[in-house]
Amino acid sequence: MAVMITDACISCDACAPECPVAAILNDESEKNPYAGEYFYVKPETCVECVGHADSPRCAEACPTEGAIVWDMPYTADFEAYYAAGHEEGKYLIRDHKKKGLMLPSVKSQAFMEAIGMDLRESHADVAASF
Repeated sequence: MAVMITDACISCDACAPECPVAAILNDESEKNPYAGEYFYVKPETCVECVGHADSPRCAEACPTEGAIVWDMPYTADFEAYYAAGHEEGKYLIRDHKKKGLMLPSVKSQAFMEAIGMDLRESHADVAASF
């Protein structure tokens, strides 16, 4: 995943059209664990715009400070983190018919290695990082 949307989101839809991998779900999607509240980034899909832009395009487009923050890389090193988040309802990780739950061990995602773990652990504002 690497980025997440917080409850500071005003559901303005500025971010979703900017996502090059369609990882952002609006507040009306049934696949959004925060449906009816705010937008959601699918962790199993987000690539932090690696290979698409120099910084996450969603954060550049977002008008609300603190609505898009860093999260842990979607890699096998953080499998337990995402599995626990899925169980708690923080994430709604896709359950593939043949592959099962699409945790990082099934398919990890690219992430910006230059972003420190301190920023990720504190869920720092993405826009403030650039």
